[in-house]
Amino acid sequence: MPGPRTMKHPAPASPGMVERFAGLWSALAGVMLVWSMLRPYIPHQLFDHFAGRFLRRHARRLVGLMDPYLTVTVSEYDGERMKRGDVYEQAKAYLSHRCARRARALRAERARDSDRFVLSMADNEEVADEFCGATVWWYSVPASRRGGYYHGPPWYGGGGEVVPEDAGRTYRLIFHERHRELVVDSYLPHVCREGRAIMVANRRRKLFTNGGERYGKSMWKHVVFEHPSTFETLAMDPVKKLEIMDDLDSFRKGKEYYARIGKAWKRGYLLYGPPGTGKSTMIAAMANYLDYDIYDVELTSVVTNTDLRRMFIETRGKSIIVIEDIDCSLDLTGKRSKKPPGTTDPADIIETKAPNKIKEQPADPNASKVTLSGLLNFIDGLWSACGGERIIVFTTNHIERLDPALIRRGRMDKHIEMSYCCFEAFKFLAKNYLAIDSHPLFDDIKALLQATNITPADVAELLMPKRAADDADSCLAGLVKALEKAKEKTTAKNASHNIKEDDEIVEDE
Repeated sequence: MPGPRTMKHPAPASPGMVERFAGLWSALAGVMLVWSMLRPYIPHQLFDHFAGRFLRRHARRLVGLMDPYLTVTVSEYDGERMKRGDVYEQAKAYLSHRCARRARALRAERARDSDRFVLSMADNEEVADEFCGATVWWYSVPASRRGGYYHGPPWYGGGGEVVPEDAGRTYRLIFHERHRELVVDSYLPHVCREGRAIMVANRRRKLFTNGGERYGKSMWKHVVFEHPSTFETLAMDPVKKLEIMDDLDSFRKGKEYYARIGKAWKRGYLLYGPPGTGKSTMIAAMANYLDYDIYDVELTSVVTNTDLRRMFIETRGKSIIVIEDIDCSLDLTGKRSKKPPGTTDPADIIETKAPNKIKEQPADPNASKVTLSGLLNFIDGLWSACGGERIIVFTTNHIERLDPALIRRGRMDKHIEMSYCCFEAFKFLAKNYLAIDSHPLFDDIKALLQATNITPADVAELLMPKRAADDADSCLAGLVKALEKAKEKTTAKNASHNIKEDDEIVEDE
């Protein structure tokens, strides 16, 4: 029988190994003792600086060995939040077309001229994409709702990082380190190209207005622009209309020309004329003809020149920036004159004679402080070269009230007079509203239009059938009657004016 097994005991550790560990612990104990003695004499900030730099240098190397994945962040805003990033919009369009169907939470927006929806990733969603055999992941990060500092670990570079209020949404692209060159050199340009093409296909014209918000969010709010006005439906002299269309075509195709002559790719239009002559309709026709967005600026809602500059930077290309009734917008118009020395303001005399006069209320601190200088810089200053393919349109009912510096050539390059209804415009309206090219009353209407002033809006209202029994004869007869009444009022007004002038001449004699 085999004898009983005996337990084999491990060999005792070598004396050298034990001595080395003992020496290590002794050294650490000595270092801790020295540190405890020197710590009170070392400034806290100096220690944090050197220790943090040492830990960051070695911790990042350690993290790189443990986590081989890299991250690219695509922010919604560029340039310290002064402009919405084009790359973000292109990435959003690309993901909506290629990857959004695989996400579980989606955002829906209506596509252009259809009942189809464009889907995009909701916040905190992650989808995967493949490109040339490599797999990447996109993650949608929601906007930060708090401002302040991000107190991340200082050894990883996060200590004291400023997080602005409502920093906007971001996309994070995550990929393996071995695909770095493929992602940077090929995949990201591919995303931009595909995104631009998708944006063009799904683009819908928008009408923007400044919402008055100055902190965090964009100052622009928008709705879908669906105005039906076109140059084909615009009541205007055909020759003048064709001239405007040719000018718009030259501007749209003139990117290289503007770059060659050293001017920003923009053009100013001044539309002036009495109310009801179609200035707003002309703007809508220009937007539909060029397929541009419209930014309707309400100057009374802009507090400072800085806000006005930021609004301009946030506008995109292929847009029309409109300020309607510029003569009524704040105190920006009129001759810039100074009182000669030694003159006295009558208001000062009245105030001196009436010391008990109630003092005026202090100015509203939230009132607009936009100046003429700020508006001129908005139109053609240094900041106007940020971006391109923009048209700036001013409208006014009284061109004589505008400061010459505001409407000179180079700022308002083309002045378009929107006049009263002429016979050519009337024939255009008659064809649109009544589907007729000629009528026996046309000669009478032509003579009356030459003798009186009536706006195209009033003519269109008179030509529009109001009842089922109305036809072309009744509508034209109503127009003739209205023109005759207007002519009688004009004649009576001129007669009374002549009598008054004669009386003044007699009194002078």
